[in-house]
Amino acid sequence: MLHSFTRNHDDLSTDAGFQFEFFCDCCGNGFKSTFVESSTYNQSRRTERLGRGAGVLGGLLGGKLGDLGWAMERGSDLIGDRLSNQSPQWRKEQEAAFDQAQAEVKPHFRKCPSCQKWVCVDCWNEEEGLCVECAPRESTYVAKARSQAMQRNIDEAAEKATVWTGKVESRTTVCPQCGHPAGSGKFCQNCGAPIGLQKCSNCGAGVALGVKFCPECGTPMSAKAVCPSCGAENEPGTKFCGECGTKL
Repeated sequence: MLHSFTRNHDDLSTDAGFQFEFFCDCCGNGFKSTFVESSTYNQSRRTERLGRGAGVLGGLLGGKLGDLGWAMERGSDLIGDRLSNQSPQWRKEQEAAFDQAQAEVKPHFRKCPSCQKWVCVDCWNEEEGLCVECAPRESTYVAKARSQAMQRNIDEAAEKATVWTGKVESRTTVCPQCGHPAGSGKFCQNCGAPIGLQKCSNCGAGVALGVKFCPECGTPMSAKAVCPSCGAENEPGTKFCGECGTKL
């Protein structure tokens, strides 16, 4: 059973050897141990090569030597199977390699007496003897606080700033003449029909084209504009009377 000094670690071992990676409990940075070859794996490889060589020689000479080569090759296969199933000998090597890896990597870590976390040297406050989560470095904390204050000041100034002073009015987005999207200009980008606002003949409010009644007073937009001077009727949207020239 492997027991690590830190809760965060990965076992990167294979049948060929052993390697481990240990991680900081604060930032998550990892430190890998040196790869250690497995002597059990090397022995099995040598036995396998010897068995195959004897098998070839036995095939040439025949008889008992051939049987001996088969037996040695079969023995190497059994060792390989045992390694793939993590044999007791491999496990023993793994535990020894794990202890060696911890001894190698542990100097890169510090244990915080406050939160009990194992942290790397980058996350350790030497002046306070605590991790930076429990005791942030003064210069870092001041810089962070100044940055946050600056962001608050900018947000507050932006809330009070006037960034647009134009007049808010509705605009016809679909041309009433051709029914296509009209665009953002004063004339339809498809057929050229004017798409500006028309004025109510009663109250003078701006009304989008295609609207049948004034949203301000309810007057029908098809109603004639009556001249207050001569009483002549004019087409909706007319600015001056066609009979006497009076401004409508």
